[in-house]
Order: sequence, then C-alpha cells, then structure tokens
Amino acid sequence: MSYNQSLGDLLQNRNLSRRQFIKVCCALTGMLGLSPSMLPEVIARAETRPLVPVIWLHGQACTGCSAAFLNAGEPSAAEAILNIMRLEYHGLFSAASGVELEHHREKVMREFRGNYLLIAEGAVPAGDQGYFCSVGGVPYGEILKAAAKQAAAVLAIGSCAVWGGIQAARPNPTQAAATQQVITNKPVVKIPGCPPIPEVIAGVVLHYSLFGQLPALDSQGRPTRFFGKTVHAGCSRKSFFEAGQFAEYYGDKGAKAGWCLYKLGCRGPSTFNSCAALGWWQGLSNPIQAGSPCIGCSEADFWDDDPISGFDVQG
Repeated sequence: MSYNQSLGDLLQNRNLSRRQFIKVCCALTGMLGLSPSMLPEVIARAETRPLVPVIWLHGQACTGCSAAFLNAGEPSAAEAILNIMRLEYHGLFSAASGVELEHHREKVMREFRGNYLLIAEGAVPAGDQGYFCSVGGVPYGEILKAAAKQAAAVLAIGSCAVWGGIQAARPNPTQAAATQQVITNKPVVKIPGCPPIPEVIAGVVLHYSLFGQLPALDSQGRPTRFFGKTVHAGCSRKSFFEAGQFAEYYGDKGAKAGWCLYKLGCRGPSTFNSCAALGWWQGLSNPIQAGSPCIGCSEADFWDDDPISGFDVQG
C-alpha cells in the first residue's frame, strides 16, 4: 500500500465502480452517524485524504478485543484492515513477527511522527516494574509510552485498556492501570466493552482518517455517537420493563416470553453502549436478545460491582 493512498484510490485499485464507491461512502456516512447531507463531503474526503497509519499494541489482556474485531460485520475485518485502518502493526494480524515486526513499528513511528493513531488493547501492569507483561523483555508500559509520545492520538479499546479490566479487580495483584492513567499528555479516546463492538473501533479510526480530527466525545472521553445512550434505551425488552413484566428466574414463563431481565441483575439502564443498535456477530444478536442480562461490561469496575446476577434457576 502506498503511504499517500486514499480510500478512493484503494477501492479503485480493487476495480470497484464509481457506483460501488458511492455505496461504500453511503454506508460509512450512516455508520459514523452523520447527516445524509454530509455525503458529498464524505465522498470528497474519501477520494483525497490519505489513510492514517495505525499501530495496535497489546498489553495485559486476553486478546478478546482483537478476536471480536475479526467478527466485524460492516465493515468486515478484512475490509477494515486492508481498506480503512491501514494497520501497520499488530501482534496477531501482521504477517511478520519477532524482530522484523518490531523494527517495522519503530520505522512507522519515525516516518509518521505525530500522524499515526495508536490503539492500546489491555491494561498496563505497574507492579514488579511492569514485567508482568513485556514484549521482547521490554515492559508493556514502556512500549506504550514510547509509541504514544509520537502518536496523533491514542484509542484505548476494551475495558482492560479503558478501566483496568478484570486484572484490576480487587486485590489487583499486578497493579493493573488504565491507559489514561499512564498516558497523560495525549488525547485518549475510550472505547470500553468486554469486548468492545468492532464497528465502533473501525468507525473512530475512519472518522479521524476522513476529517483529521477525533469524533465528539462525552465527559468520560467516549465517542458520543456510540456511547450516548444506555443499552436500556434501545433494548428489545424495554416495553416489558415499562409494563412491569419481569422474568423472576431463568427459564420461567416470563424469560421464555422475552420479558425484561432487570430482576435477574440486568445493568442495561446504567450501561452506555451501542449493543442494542449495532449488535454482535455482524448484527445478528446481543446478550439481552439472547436471554442474558447485561453485565455492564463497558462501565468502570463492573467486575467488582456484585452481584452481576442472582443466577437463580428453577423448574
């Protein structure tokens, strides 16, 4: 990929017609939550603005955020990696590995100083001088700070990177910390979730590529387009909540009829995310739709806020 190629250039090289290109721009405009009147501007920027290089680091995590990204629907993971994100470094997705891959990361940091996006997945362990998580003998915290220093902005993806994650649960033996606790001199966009919705990650990267600036953020640093409403606000079971019809235990008549799961510990009313709107596995479903209460995985300290559910099964 040429370093000055735009999204339009890439799609043209893949023999997409002008009509297909405009359809892609229409889909992107909707995904970004922009007004239809913005379509001409999106098309113009997609034709002219070079794609932004992305470095994706892994800290203290299960790699579930990357795994979820592979299941993205629109755009698909392949489309995002090859056509939108211009992903230059990823411990799992990159073809290279070892010393060669680390050298490439350093090259991108030098040549695109101040112009690349840094994605941070996983918490930053501070205990034992940071050696609870290291790459090539270098603590993740040091790698993160070096990459963030030259980045245009940092995207903390997943609840581990945003809030510290499960490893930060009491008593937090590795002293796991959130990205913004370590990186204090750069904008940090928070995309929480365990895992985060993959289309949200691609959407934020694409917004920056097209407009040269980060999307609107709420008071906690989350993109308002995707975290402006609670899960409850768009829940398919909301009408049952308003009617006072609740499942009392798993497998009862109400649960089978799709009634509200609030009495089973659902945290949808206090959790901000786009699960109901975007869904999972290419929009197929979401936890509540599948019969499981929301555990509030995109909120801070959800792992220590108990009980998550009564797990009362009868009959």
